[in-house]
Amino acid sequence: MTGIRLHAPAPGWAIDADVVVVGSGVAGLTAALRCTAAGLRAVVVTKARLDDGSTRWAQGGIAAALGEGDTPEQHLADTLVAGAGLCDERAVHVLVTEGPDAVRRLIATGADFDKTADGEIALTREGGHHRRRIAHAGGDATGAEISRALVEAIRDRGVRTIEHALVLDLLTDAEGRTAGVTLHVMGEGQHDGVGAVHAPAVVLATGGMGQVFSATTNPAVSTGDGVALALRAGAEVSDLEFVQFHPTVLFLGAGSEGQQPLVSEAVRGEGAHLVDADGVRFMTGQHELAELAPRDIVAKAITRRMQEHGTENMYLDARHFGAEMWEQRFPTILAACRSHGIDPVTEPIPVAPAAHYASGGVRTDLRGRTTVPGLYACGEVACTGVHGANRLASNSLLEGLVFAERIADDVIAAAPRVPGAPVPHATPVTLPLPVAGARTRIQRIMTAGAGVLRSEASLREAAEALDALHSDALAGGTDDTKAGEPGVDSWETTNLLCVSRVLVAAARRREETRGCHWREDHPDRDDTDWRRHLVVRLTPERALDVRTTGTHDFPPTSEAPREP
Repeated sequence: MTGIRLHAPAPGWAIDADVVVVGSGVAGLTAALRCTAAGLRAVVVTKARLDDGSTRWAQGGIAAALGEGDTPEQHLADTLVAGAGLCDERAVHVLVTEGPDAVRRLIATGADFDKTADGEIALTREGGHHRRRIAHAGGDATGAEISRALVEAIRDRGVRTIEHALVLDLLTDAEGRTAGVTLHVMGEGQHDGVGAVHAPAVVLATGGMGQVFSATTNPAVSTGDGVALALRAGAEVSDLEFVQFHPTVLFLGAGSEGQQPLVSEAVRGEGAHLVDADGVRFMTGQHELAELAPRDIVAKAITRRMQEHGTENMYLDARHFGAEMWEQRFPTILAACRSHGIDPVTEPIPVAPAAHYASGGVRTDLRGRTTVPGLYACGEVACTGVHGANRLASNSLLEGLVFAERIADDVIAAAPRVPGAPVPHATPVTLPLPVAGARTRIQRIMTAGAGVLRSEASLREAAEALDALHSDALAGGTDDTKAGEPGVDSWETTNLLCVSRVLVAAARRREETRGCHWREDHPDRDDTDWRRHLVVRLTPERALDVRTTGTHDFPPTSEAPREP
């Protein structure tokens, strides 16, 4: 344990539970439903409304070997290729073998996927997949349908929820085991202000950290809260340098910031072409799958072409779809484009890469257990080893689904366990709050220094700028700017600064190009020295401890035996 905490008031109220799930995407709600079905008292804590997480924004679909002729082995092979040598094959095997039945259970919960004329699940292709194995709903509204079904199930089963609540820190007992969380409820209600949920098991399902960059597909709530909480609690994180930039995000103009509209990979899966301003396709000949190459390859190709042409975007041409296909298959994307003055039926869509998904996160084993007893993680906040150096398209929803079920089973097997009384750390350290305006500065620092293209020079500059913000916070501000006051904005900014420093430290250490980590000064993949993972923890002195694993295998998260 580090003894590090956010600067926040003491809890003014508390409730008890058997398990507290932080996050309300596919991973969190699946874990909560499965625990509730086994008779456990589950509490779901979510930062906004139940359906406001990243799951709702997922367009393309969920990947699983459901089609005729497809097999888990083929899905595994595609996943390993995309992961560029750093996937944990045991974790991928779990994903692809347990995935089809997990999707069927999701359908039984109420999720309604698109069907073919003969009543079978309609399947499409996306980048890196050699077969049609992407199940979708509402054409391009898969995440929204999954979220709807799970939220409805949560409400039907009477699962206790606390909405508009930002999780703060992990509570632990005298033995260092998880004893719950502190949280801040925004606004008035049954609970408001800082409180606590006491529970012997905590499941982090807080989603990603895309808001560390100026332009991202992630919603505003994705500020790395789960990873930052885990670091303060003494947990290890891994592979945070592997941030996937989605290749085709609607380009809204130079300097656009915040959440950007995604143009799903499924559009390319149905036959759209990437072209430059002259209408020339540039992915043919670069990869056997052309526009359907893994995302890192497509993002790099777009970036290179932009550099060659001195432009800030490329184009996605799907005019040959026709109006009927656009309206039936991609109504959400069509509406988003038209709302910004672009009609994909008659003109190419301007696109550019933007931060999309964190392949790394809080390190777990095959049952979602972290290096802190009683603390679990699943979904984008976790590093299960499934994604390696680059996530295969549409594996994210499946990973959240499969590993949430495994976590629930582990929590159920350990019940009933009464949590120890939360105890304060003997020498608590309060993490200082960044100065006003730091959030925007962090995002611009990260975009300039740790975006699609990285180098020692850009990463060193980013590290120095982030360290300066950290030092200013430790000093209580500067002559010009005072440190922030405790509150949601300053707590989120503290989390963003924490995860940004970890990401940059890892990216700077990894001197190679692999997956979605692209070093201009080390352009080649180096399996001899770098087919291994970087594991980071926060020391009690608030410093980063970065170490390299001996092989591409993860060490165990605890003394518990590893699964075969």
